[in-house]
Order: sequence, then structure tokens, then C-alpha cells
Amino acid sequence: MTDARDAIIVGGGHNGLVTAFYLARAGLRPLVLERREQVGGAAVTEEFFPGFRCSVLAHSSGPLRPEVIRDMQLGKYGLKLITPAVAVTALSPGGRALVFYRDVEKAAQEIGKVSPADASRYREFHEALEKASHAVRKSLALTPPAIDHPSPTDLFRMLELGRLLRASGKTNTYNLLRWTPMAVADLVSEFFQSELVRAATAARGIFGTFLGPWSAGTGLVLLLRAAADANPAGGTLFAAGGMGAITQAMAAAAREAGAEIRTSAEVIKITVSNGGAEGVVLRGGEEIRARIVISNADPKRTLLKLTDPLLLVPSFARKLANYRMFGTVAKVNLALDGLPSFAGVNGNLEALTGRIQVGPEIDYLERAFDDSKYGICSRDPYLEITIPSLSDPSLAPEGRHVMSIFMQYAPYRLKNGSWRDENQRASLGNTVIRTIAQYAPDLPGRIIGQQIISPLDLEEEYGLTGGHIFHGELALDQVFTMRPILDWARYRTPITNLYLCGSGTHPGTGLTGGSGANAAREILRNLKSRPR
Repeated sequence: MTDARDAIIVGGGHNGLVTAFYLARAGLRPLVLERREQVGGAAVTEEFFPGFRCSVLAHSSGPLRPEVIRDMQLGKYGLKLITPAVAVTALSPGGRALVFYRDVEKAAQEIGKVSPADASRYREFHEALEKASHAVRKSLALTPPAIDHPSPTDLFRMLELGRLLRASGKTNTYNLLRWTPMAVADLVSEFFQSELVRAATAARGIFGTFLGPWSAGTGLVLLLRAAADANPAGGTLFAAGGMGAITQAMAAAAREAGAEIRTSAEVIKITVSNGGAEGVVLRGGEEIRARIVISNADPKRTLLKLTDPLLLVPSFARKLANYRMFGTVAKVNLALDGLPSFAGVNGNLEALTGRIQVGPEIDYLERAFDDSKYGICSRDPYLEITIPSLSDPSLAPEGRHVMSIFMQYAPYRLKNGSWRDENQRASLGNTVIRTIAQYAPDLPGRIIGQQIISPLDLEEEYGLTGGHIFHGELALDQVFTMRPILDWARYRTPITNLYLCGSGTHPGTGLTGGSGANAAREILRNLKSRPR
């Protein structure tokens, strides 16, 4: 057994690396232990077919918090971010494609070709989203307050939020309070008439969730996304070299700050004595002691698997067992011998550089969700597609391309069969290809290789319990002071010296680094307040 480390971080995903950096910058010497051969978690670039590399899971940034990019100086470590001019191209079965440019005015002009009324309302929607989500944006950087015994700091920050909300005006405050519990389908219908515009703007409210556009609370999910990027169509942010370039730059920054990172080091147990975490045990038997342990794994994996659940009081263990994190997302990566032709794009390659959406109507999205409620893969799925090799040719051989596809909904629990059955995986891949072929008929003939990642693969290969890409459902009862559980939203756990820093904590909204930065700040504050 080694001498005690300052801190051990379980998992080298992006939040774990952000936490490691901030702790190291403050003078600690954290040790990051990553189960896989490379750091990155869900933000990795891998070769999935000879000569073809891809962001095998997350294919677009959250976006990253500007202060994380600044503090870690990620550009110094080779990170080059790519922001296409197009945010989303929404496909329609009628052979029409609607291009949503990042530039709101340019997007409005494109929308005007379909619906002049919606073009005007698109500008209004952007302004309303930006103002209504302003207070939400501020809250994402806060440690959620203690409910029973708020500290003076908690009260001051909540007062600041209240003042910010009041300063935003009556209309914006009203919008925020009313939109939060709404179904996103109702929210966008207040602004738009065209089904294609409604579906394209509503999709951010359901991405990665076990929710449909008519589900209550999807308005909140949209506001959480808008807090990071108020553009109605959302943002598209790639990294040269794939999303793995982000986490590789983070790892380099953390190492230079003083962190140690070990890969192929799987933690199988967090050791606890007298109610406090003392270190970890690796597969193979090595024991490493630490003054504190920080888990970048999801809350269930951390507290119900890596530690003994009997250490938890029954009421807490029961609540955690009921924490919802059954994933509905599958990933399909395709190696193509050339660029497919999409109906309605008319040779406009720029339209294919952002995200491409298949989900032309609100009811289409809802029907896709309906299948998953009964343990069935969507027969007509909602798809988010990128072709990153258009912006970054290094990902594929010259003249060839990579296509990255998020498929929703693919339930973690299937009614009939198992994801271990290759026929289920093949069926999922065929459904995705068939769906895209309705808009790009030549796609099937261009496929020379493919990778299918099921929700079970997300759990077993990438450590995402239940296959949930956000470490738990983003829902009204699982956000802010209730993420993951009411009274335990401050990155601590019931086990002394054991903390959480992953997406199962606030804000938990994807590849932003927010959870890791917030956790590091709270951990350092706790350590500073301890008696010497």
C-alpha cells in the first residue's frame, strides 16, 4: 500500500480532468485513475474502421465553459475548436431541407422561405430565450444551496439570483417560471407555425432524455441548453482531431498543473473505514490510500457498486436506487467511400457541416418516444447526424468521409431480447441506415464500415450506468438542489471524504466541464474550512 495521496479521482472523463486541474492548481497532487487505455470518458476519438477516426460517442461540445478553456489554456495544448456557420439542417420527407445558420438573421431569412411569419418570430424567440435563460446561466456555475441549513454564502447567492431575475423584467421572469414545467412542444408552438421549425427548435429539449416533446418539464431541458447557448437551433462545436482532442488537452493541462494520470487502472472498490473514504483498490489488488476520493463515475456506480450500499442509511440508498438513469441513446458511426447526396440540400456542402436532424414534426418525435416507453426501439427514430470529416479532413482518407449518428430512442431495457444479441444490434443499424436513406438514397451504397454502440455498450465499455449519457435524467426532480438527490447536491456524499464530480451532479448538462469545475471549487472550500 502506498503513502496517502492528497486526492484520488476515479475516472478520467472530462469532468474528472477539470477537477484534477483545479485541485492541482491549488497546490494538491491529485491522482486520476482511468479504467480504459485513454482518458476522455465519453469524449474520445478512436479509429473505428481502418483509416477512419471519429468522436465515437459525443460528437459536439456542450459547449465548454469559457472559463474552463481560459483557465486550462487548452489552446496551448493543441486544442483547435471548429464552429461551423450552420448549426442545424433539418430534413423533411418532402425533399426540403431547412438550414439554421448560427447567424440568427441569416437563419431567419432561410426560415422566411418556408414561413415569413416564423422568420419574424424566430428573432423574437432568440431574444426571449436569451433573456429567460440568463438567471439559469448564472445558476449553472453555483453550488446548489443547502436546503435545511443554508449558509450565509448560500443565502447571498440566492439573493443575487433573485435580483438578477427581478432585473430581467416581469415578462422574462414570467417566461422563465412558466416555461420551466412546460412541454417543449407547447413552448415552441407559442412561437412557430411550421412543423419543421417547431421540431428543429424543440429537439434540444429531448436530446439524451427518456422524454418526448409532449413530456412535462422538457421546457426546462431546453432552458438548460439555452443557458449555455441561446441560439434557438443550438450550437455545434467540433474539435480538430475529434472530441478526444479536448480531453487530451485537458489531460496535458492537468499534468502540467501537477496532477498524475494513470490509464488502464480500473478502480473496483472505494475503501471506507469509520464512515470515511480512505482510498481505492484496483483490479489486480493494488491499494492506494488518499485523504479524499472524488468519483467522476455516476452516483449509482459510485455509491451502490464501488462502495458497500450497507454503509448508507436505508432511506438514502432507496432514493438513490430510484434515481432515474435508463438511457435511450444509441450511436452509429459510418465509414463512407464518398459524400452522400441529401435531398433538399442542392449541393450546398455548407449545410452539411453542422448537425443534420431527422425529426421533421413534433408528432414524429413523440411517436419515436412512444416506442421506447414499451421497450421497443423506435421504428422511425429521431436522429442527430454530423459529418465531421467535412470540417476536419484528417478524420478520413482523402475523398472519403465519416458519419456520426445519435439515434433516439433505443431503450436500455428491451421488451423482447437483449442488446447482447447481435441481431438486435444489426436491426438497430439497419433502422438508422434505412431512415437516413429516405433523405439520402445513395447512402447504403457508400457504406464501407460501421460501428454500432448500444446502450448496453455505453454501460459496459464506457461506464455509463443504464447507458445514460448524462449520468441521470435531466428532469424537474433531478436538477439543481435535487441532483442527484435532495440534500445531497453539493458534491459531497454521506461517506466522509468521498465526493462526486461527474455529470450526475449539478449542472450535468453534457460536455461543458461545469460539474467538474463546480465540484473542485466546493472541495477546496471544504478542505480550507477543516481544522488543521
